[in-house]
Amino acid sequence: MSDRSFLQWPFFEERHRELAEALDLWASRHLGSVDHRDTDAACRTLVEMLGAGGWLQYSAAEGEETLDVRSLCLIRETLARHDGLADFAFAMQGLGTGAISLFGSADQQAEWLPRTRAGRAISAFALTEPQSGSDVASSTMMAENDGNGFVLDGRKTWISNGGIADVYTVFARTGEAPGAKGLSAFVVPADTPGLHVEERLEVMAPHPLATLHFDRVKVPGSALIGEAGRGFAIAMSVLDVFRSTVAAAALGFARRALDEAVARVQARHVQGAPLADLQMVQGHIADMALDVDASALLVYRAAWAKDSGAPRVTREAAMAKLFATDHAQQVIDKAVQLFGGDGVRQGQIVESLYREIRALRIYEGASDVQRVVIARQTLGA
Repeated sequence: MSDRSFLQWPFFEERHRELAEALDLWASRHLGSVDHRDTDAACRTLVEMLGAGGWLQYSAAEGEETLDVRSLCLIRETLARHDGLADFAFAMQGLGTGAISLFGSADQQAEWLPRTRAGRAISAFALTEPQSGSDVASSTMMAENDGNGFVLDGRKTWISNGGIADVYTVFARTGEAPGAKGLSAFVVPADTPGLHVEERLEVMAPHPLATLHFDRVKVPGSALIGEAGRGFAIAMSVLDVFRSTVAAAALGFARRALDEAVARVQARHVQGAPLADLQMVQGHIADMALDVDASALLVYRAAWAKDSGAPRVTREAAMAKLFATDHAQQVIDKAVQLFGGDGVRQGQIVESLYREIRALRIYEGASDVQRVVIARQTLGA
């Protein structure tokens, strides 16, 4: 049983503690039954299950509601501790509809949010391009205003849920100004003519990822999210909310690795004594526990600050993501080491965690990008 004492920290209210306990129980009862051999099918099943369980209600806000970032982080941490693909399925529902939830029109929200929050539709966030990953301002995909709407032309890549999504939030250049000020955001249903899955991308921890080709895809003016030319600000605002949740997922992976390592060194005997009696092993466990708690403090500080009304938590979220993802990698590596040969054996939980954690140090702002963000915020640049 993972340490739950952090739920008593002053960052949380009673509703958060109840949420964490209820989800932990639900995940223990339901997630073990999902067959992961077909990743696409597993993701669809997980979205349906999360919707039926009511957990996707937290992924987006409708009307006068607001996103509760502490709840999002607790959900991602808990799901990641149980099943990395379940965390992915939940997270992409939130990220994919984040722009609609925060900036969309009443009609856009009414059309999509009830479906995504119920698990009846899968969403995706289409921002990255082949030549512009972290450098969003250099995006080149075009959205031409033809007088009747917009025509989207270009490619997006590394799109999570690419190929299985029912709706994409797409960022494209509408040309109001150069660089960041010339981007806009659009709602694009997956069945829109001209939108093709060009390539499915296989990665070491299986997730549905794809390169998308927009071949003169026509969308009505009502597909525009917010104002034209505000796409960069919309994307950054969405990432500002969800970046802390990436850190929370890393924290969930790290907690599971620590739990597995503690159980291993207590059960495994060498020369008649448990591994846990060895001082070197105790040193590793101590370092892992320290990294987990330090990560949790940074994650839930950022989430609490956002929920408390901070307009932006750029610095706090960047610190949380950088520290939690980098140190989860170290925690999991130590767990693999403590498992010995079994640690790299397929089917072992620590082996799957080792593959799962690596991508979190890249997506939604790579670690080195977070260092730049933190430095600029600290220097006042």
